[in-house]
Amino acid sequence: MGEPGGGGREAMSKVDTAWLRMERPTNLMMITGVLMFAGPLDPGAIKRLLGERFLAYRRFRQKAVNTGTSAYWQTDTDFDLDWHVRVAALPGAAGKRELESFVGELASTPLDPTRPLWQFHVVENHEGGGVLVARIHHCYADGLALVQVMLSLTDTAPDPEQHAELARTWLKRDGGSVWQRMLEPAQAGVGKALKVGSKLWDKVAAMLADPAVAADVAREGGEITRELAIALSLPDDPPTALKGPLGGAKRVAWADPLPLDEVKTLGRAFGCTVNDVLLACASGALRGTLRDGGEDVDGVTIRATVPVNLRPLEHAKKLGNHFGLVFLELPIGEANPLRRLERVAASMRELKRSRQAMVTLGLLAVVGMGPAALQGPALELFSRKASTVATNVPGPQQPLYLAGVEVSELMFWVPQTGSIGVGISILSYNGRVHFGIIGDAKRVRDPDAVARRFGDEFEKLVMLTLMEDWHDEISAADVAATLARYADDA
Repeated sequence: MGEPGGGGREAMSKVDTAWLRMERPTNLMMITGVLMFAGPLDPGAIKRLLGERFLAYRRFRQKAVNTGTSAYWQTDTDFDLDWHVRVAALPGAAGKRELESFVGELASTPLDPTRPLWQFHVVENHEGGGVLVARIHHCYADGLALVQVMLSLTDTAPDPEQHAELARTWLKRDGGSVWQRMLEPAQAGVGKALKVGSKLWDKVAAMLADPAVAADVAREGGEITRELAIALSLPDDPPTALKGPLGGAKRVAWADPLPLDEVKTLGRAFGCTVNDVLLACASGALRGTLRDGGEDVDGVTIRATVPVNLRPLEHAKKLGNHFGLVFLELPIGEANPLRRLERVAASMRELKRSRQAMVTLGLLAVVGMGPAALQGPALELFSRKASTVATNVPGPQQPLYLAGVEVSELMFWVPQTGSIGVGISILSYNGRVHFGIIGDAKRVRDPDAVARRFGDEFEKLVMLTLMEDWHDEISAADVAATLARYADDA
């Protein structure tokens, strides 16, 4: 389970180096996770568990050192588990609002660069149960790898002895669907994208210095450089309240979970994927929130950067970053919920046919090896082309236990890069879908309003589906009136 390599120091990969150097005071490169439990947690038991399982990954005993010209992993000879595992108590009613505020403060607080860049916070008093908040720097691993790490902390039964037998069969009982969904990237061309490295850097530098060069490269370049040029030549995202200067203070919120079976049924009804349905709901939630703030967003389309797994199956349990990014269009300017869903599904189908994810993985490697003077412009150029980061991770569809206590809910957020100030996260677990949002306080003043609207948007699609199923018994006028009411975001 531990990472390969011996000694106290080892070179950091170019892609991991890029994520280390993306750190900004206004956008910390931390992946923040929240695990809520059905009962209280024992901090001592949590520390023992982390010592046995989390620290089995040797990387988490190492510091990330950035010299400016290179980066490497250095074993922390003064490693102190007590510093990395903190106990906390929520104020006041210790409810959802207080927990969201606590998580937002942690997401706004940088990790200590003189220590390994991770920390766990054990909350003892949340609505009769415990909460574990994890913060891990993105340079250690991507979201897929960290899901694997967090799953390694859990058992499939309260008693670990029972788990020993169940662990051999739980993936089979899950139908293999978790890893099938998480490990089915379009991997063709990944090696080629990573190997272009120094050959590609000159073209990247030219496109950064003069974005108009990208159009020429798109016409004349090879397969990989052409895809990169197309991505770099995308117009900047339109101005909305989601775009603008960042302050660094983060706010988070999450919605009541949705039944996964209902989401699947809805997807089948419209001939699209679960991911399409959920991102269409997220688009509607952003639309409604912006309109509540007085913005006219009709006709506006924004983009989300969406991570795409490029991790080979044999690397499923290794740390590091092995993913690319694609630009997904979110039609927040479309009033009709059904039309929004159709457009999201069409955009996703188009992206699945492209090699955009492989290209951005290669670009991250190039950025990691390039001069610092061009890393900032490269990051900002990509940041201007999107308004949010959106992730969707399929988790185990059965209850899990950590230190003998059942995990009731899961949520996580990946960091936003550059000037992007909003992150959307969707995670399925134990038959339910969890939606959460994180945003810079200057860009998202009330994330709970967005979270509440997510469920409302799903209900709109359910109602419209039912009307479609019973169209023979409902008048055309009733259908038109319902569509008009939903189109107006009533």
